[in-house]
Parts: sequence; C-alpha cells; structure tokens
Amino acid sequence: MDRESCIVAAPLTAEAFAPFGHVLTPPADAGRSYYGDLIQNRRPEARLDLSFATVQPDSLPLKLRLFERHAYSSQAFIPLDVARYLVTVCPDNGRGQPAPSQAVSFIANAAQTVIYAPGTWHHPMVTLDRPGRFAVVMWAMGDAGDEELVPLDLPCKVVDPSGDLLTD
Repeated sequence: MDRESCIVAAPLTAEAFAPFGHVLTPPADAGRSYYGDLIQNRRPEARLDLSFATVQPDSLPLKLRLFERHAYSSQAFIPLDVARYLVTVCPDNGRGQPAPSQAVSFIANAAQTVIYAPGTWHHPMVTLDRPGRFAVVMWAMGDAGDEELVPLDLPCKVVDPSGDLLTD
C-alpha cells in the first residue's frame, strides 16, 4: 500500500463474519444454549483461560496500527456491559502475516458475541460510545504461542458507515 487505506465499517452479521469465526446472539427464549465446541484448541496441553477486559472508548475515524492473532486457539469476546464495538479482521497474506489491504471492519451491538477462529488476524478490541467490559475465553499456555502482534507499516483508517471521512 502506497498510502493509508480506508475501510468503511459495516454492521456485524454472522454471514459477513463467517470467514473469520462466529457471531452469536443470545436466544430470546428462556433456557440455555451451548456453544463450547466453537472455542477451538490446537494444542492439547493448553488450558482454558477466562479473563475480563475493560476497554476505553475510541471514535471513528480510527487508525489501525497493528493486528494480532492467536494461532492455536479461538478467542471469544462476550459483552458484559458495552454499547457498540468495532471488530476489524483480515486474512493471512499467505506468508504468515496479516493482509491489511483486505481488512474489513464491523460494528457490533451489545448483544453480539464474537468468536475469532484460530489464526484469524484481528485488531485489538475497540469500543465506541463509552467504556465496555467483556469476558474473554480462549485456550492458553502462557507462552509466545498464545498471541502474535504485528505492527502495520502504514496505518489503515476505519471510517463511519455514513461515509464521513473526518480529518485528523
């Protein structure tokens, strides 16, 4: 990329996100639903990890400066107290690095849980409107294989779905 690229954020849907993982919305009916098999583990010696994250809000347009992935585990973000949040993903470039020129961004609502598939390149969580709290579930071993971070040579900018490209 010769210059900063722009990504227009779209509403999050299960169909659009399917190449990168799963989107779950709690059923409206009383009862229990089970989704544990969606939290994949590619290392038998890893342990299930549950953490809580509080994320300070940001606004659009937003410059993305890095992508991360968890090569051996799915990672689920379960909203506990959040308004809208931004989910940005991109495919692998075929050489083990993110392909930011193919990134897509989605705006999720408070009822949507996101589960990144193992190896999915994604931007760290961004909340919009106000701080947000999430439960995070993944498999981990406490080593370098748990998470890989790659800074971008050139930032990507995510803009509002209204098409407004605000200046910095």
